[in-house]
Amino acid sequence: MPRSSPADQQDGPEDAFLFAYFCSEGEPDGEQVRFAVSEPGNPLRYVPLNAGAPLLVSDVGEQGVRDPFLVRSVLTGSFHLLATDLRAHGQDWENAVRHGSRSILVWDSQDLMDWTGPRLVELMGPEAGNTWAPEAFFEAESGTYVVFWASSLYEDPGHADPSYHRMMYSTTTDFVTFSEPDVYLDRGHSVIDSTMIEHEGQIYRFTKDERERSGNGPNSKFIFQERGETVLDPDYFPVREGIGSGAMEHGEGPIALEAPDGGGWYLFLDEFGRRGYMAFHSADIAAGIWEPVEDALLPPGARHGSVLPITLSERDHLLSRYPAQEMILRVVATF
Repeated sequence: MPRSSPADQQDGPEDAFLFAYFCSEGEPDGEQVRFAVSEPGNPLRYVPLNAGAPLLVSDVGEQGVRDPFLVRSVLTGSFHLLATDLRAHGQDWENAVRHGSRSILVWDSQDLMDWTGPRLVELMGPEAGNTWAPEAFFEAESGTYVVFWASSLYEDPGHADPSYHRMMYSTTTDFVTFSEPDVYLDRGHSVIDSTMIEHEGQIYRFTKDERERSGNGPNSKFIFQERGETVLDPDYFPVREGIGSGAMEHGEGPIALEAPDGGGWYLFLDEFGRRGYMAFHSADIAAGIWEPVEDALLPPGARHGSVLPITLSERDHLLSRYPAQEMILRVVATF
């Protein structure tokens, strides 16, 4: 994910971090977008904004929002939030897989505070059962954003036959017009929740193995890491499988960040249904060895989301508009 825009302010774009997330399908407003800001320069400690209440609410499509992804466009300096159009609260999960929304949700903003949207962008045709967890990554060579997401694909019109999730992709420059979708990652079994980050000319991609656990899939329900030359490299090299195994029951929604002090890398994984997001650290992203971080203070109740590096000015403006949750403020005195 690009870390800065051409119009960055004087303070650095990694002086603070903005966490966008949803909470759960177990409560009526759980599937809406919440924000939290970090301590200055510290991607491991956050305080929820707006007293922990949603800041962005969908009134279109399924009227639910999951898996929000924030991006600062390197082409315009504007911000976009992409998300899954899904309200699982009160819905059968299998129906959401086979007959869910084929669209994603998009919000737009110039300052992270005032947003227009959401608008529905239909990315998939009737062969798809769903369109989940969209993310975007800038491809400098083509000057476009590659947007990728997970979809289950069916050959029968009723979507009754067995299928599995593939990662799909499209390209855009403005998050309004998108190219025709194509398959991005197909392992012959379900994979979801890809994210990626660049380091020294290499793309490191993290994806969830969504298979049910069995002797043939010992690393299922955990994250695998790959390395490629470009975003659309067809031959990514395997780095590590089963990331999170031994430290958590299962993990999804990976978020990859470079430590702002040059002290390695962080990977946040969502242990859904249990402890929520947990932080892991690696001194060498190329080696793919991730160890749990014991003292991280990630947003309470956060589910699959994203983290955007922001400036201190942007952080201060957000805090002035949407006061932080007082209970956390008393715990984290540095706020």
